[in-house]
Amino acid sequence: MPMRYFRLSDDVHVSGRWYLDDPVDPRGREVDRWQFEGGLPVAIDGRLRVPLYRPGRPLDFCVTAVGGTPIVHARVAAIFAELASADVQLVPVDVEDQADEFFILNVTRVVKCIDDKASAEVQYWKPEDGRPEKTGNYRAVHGLRIDPSKVGDAKVFRPWGWLVVLLVSEQIKEALESIGATGGKFKEV
Repeated sequence: MPMRYFRLSDDVHVSGRWYLDDPVDPRGREVDRWQFEGGLPVAIDGRLRVPLYRPGRPLDFCVTAVGGTPIVHARVAAIFAELASADVQLVPVDVEDQADEFFILNVTRVVKCIDDKASAEVQYWKPEDGRPEKTGNYRAVHGLRIDPSKVGDAKVFRPWGWLVVLLVSEQIKEALESIGATGGKFKEV
């Protein structure tokens, strides 16, 4: 049976949950949040801090309120480190009012795997859109489906051309469910 893959996203329907703001550097300046969606390792000067956007129940997995940067508890980070160390960079962060360890989950693997025909709808940037640097890239992907045969050995990755999405293998999904990790939701792709 072929491996199944899932979109891992923030479950905003968790009752009483917290919301985290974008990471800031040791001086309190917001860091470039887009660097955590580029599919590349990052170099960080000093330890980052993640302020609370809205206090509430801490979650094991969530994304920041504006930038969508994945923040994970140490027990979730341990699963990614064990099962997908070649696919992720774990950047230690201090989360406001939390003694527990948290990490930015920086996904460093990008896979060209979107199945245009199986997805509900895909749109591409066109020359007439006036964004020549984006021409030929995805503008929108609805009902995302991937071609599992193109994934290779990746366990955690972002799909090429649509980097805002975080995808995980069934093995990662099951491992997170087995520890009762809170905050994430899965949708098969």
